[in-house]
Amino acid sequence: MFLSVVLSGLRRRLRARETARQLKALSDRELSDIGVARHDIAQVARQGH
Repeated sequence: MFLSVVLSGLRRRLRARETARQLKALSDRELSDIGVARHDIAQVARQGH
């Protein structure tokens, strides 16, 4: 059980990191089109949006 909790957390962090990477690659215009401010990328990625 402990291992599954650890692995789940690791997968969640990896997904958030990849989401943030992809969002950072977008232009300010593209981010605006989807309703995300550049300074909110980390929070949005952690929330899974």
